[in-house]
Amino acid sequence: MNKNKSLKTEMLFRLVIPLIFFVIFDATLSYFVTLHYVDAAYDRWLLDSARSLTQEIKMQDGKIVVELPTAALEIFKWDEEDKTYFKITSSEQKMLAGDSLVPEPIDSKTDWSQPVYFNDKMYGESVRVVSMLVALDKAPEKVFIHVAETMNKRRATMLDILLADMIPQVILILVTGIYLLTGLKKGLKPLRLLAEQISQRSLRDLSPIPETHVFLEVRTLTDTINELLEAHTLAIATQQRFIANAAHQLRTPLAGLKLQAERALREQDLSAMQPALQQIQNSADRMSHLTTQLLVLAKSEPINGGYELVPIDLCQIARKTCMDWVPKALQRNMELSFESPEEPIYIQGDAILLRELLANLLDNAISYGYDNGNIWVKLNNYPLPCLTVEDDGPGIPDIEINKVFERFYRIPGSTGNGCGLGLPIVKEIADLHKARFTLSKSGSKGGTRIDLIFATT
Repeated sequence: MNKNKSLKTEMLFRLVIPLIFFVIFDATLSYFVTLHYVDAAYDRWLLDSARSLTQEIKMQDGKIVVELPTAALEIFKWDEEDKTYFKITSSEQKMLAGDSLVPEPIDSKTDWSQPVYFNDKMYGESVRVVSMLVALDKAPEKVFIHVAETMNKRRATMLDILLADMIPQVILILVTGIYLLTGLKKGLKPLRLLAEQISQRSLRDLSPIPETHVFLEVRTLTDTINELLEAHTLAIATQQRFIANAAHQLRTPLAGLKLQAERALREQDLSAMQPALQQIQNSADRMSHLTTQLLVLAKSEPINGGYELVPIDLCQIARKTCMDWVPKALQRNMELSFESPEEPIYIQGDAILLRELLANLLDNAISYGYDNGNIWVKLNNYPLPCLTVEDDGPGIPDIEINKVFERFYRIPGSTGNGCGLGLPIVKEIADLHKARFTLSKSGSKGGTRIDLIFATT
């Protein structure tokens, strides 16, 4: 199971780790730079030592000799930290003076126009060696001086320089890390206070989160949470209003059922019970219809999320729904026609909700239309999928068009046994499918035309 990362730790690492890598890079670079300059400084001193030996090389009787007094030799080799060795050779006489174990350049192509420096080992110790060609007037042969020195002073000097360079940087990292940790704690304190404030809220408190002490970078988060709280508040209010309206609407048919049942019980003759029984059947039908409408409306609420939009064929759904409603249209001698293209029309939708949508439109057209009237259901796919339901009934007055989408609202004086939920359900389902809904008059003689324009898959 993945543990949640700490924002403070993550930010601290993202800030300190690059700083550590920078110090490591700087230390490596400092090492090579220091090595270069330390070698350059001590190489000059080593070369001075080699040049001081040239004064002891002389010509006697046509031969090269080295006269090195003991005192001068002690002065040459004196050093508190390092040991110094030398060797003077010639091309003919070979060894002239010094220690024969002093290393020489082994490359035969060595350029002797400049002193030659190299590292080697002598008596088990690392040494730095300089070799040079001595220029003597009228010398019959070439003379070379080789001086070797152990590297203790070089190492000590490099260590001192590197420590002088590294210690402030290490201290800088520690001070920076402590400063960043303290700054992050103070910087993240408003987030911690915000989390504590939210955690202490009651379940009924959906008021917006105050943004007085919130950073600009966190404002997006708090705005999103406030929008969610606002949406939940609206959803709860809608749900409570729906429950209140549903309870009110169900109470009327239930009261009618109870009243008619009591009336039937008082009658002794079966024929006298017939009116009461008929009223009981009408109330039961109305309550059944109302219950069905309420369930569909509850499912179509956006807060429920009990739907999934998938590619479906709108032609197939509309054709089957129209066939199911043909018998009811024939009861009023109404002609229900269906027109669609031959090829399928695919949209993103929920098949059950779309059947309910068309069923409510057909139910309204049949219930409130004229006997021997006409109902047209048309589908077309250009430029966007469109479902049109049109009738030649009395239509909806212009003053009532905006009211018919209110739940449980019925036009005064309208016929039929509707409960005022048909068009609100249609509007809810259309909104869920992001379909454009238009209601207009059908022709110059009245009637109602409803167009639903869907987006393509």
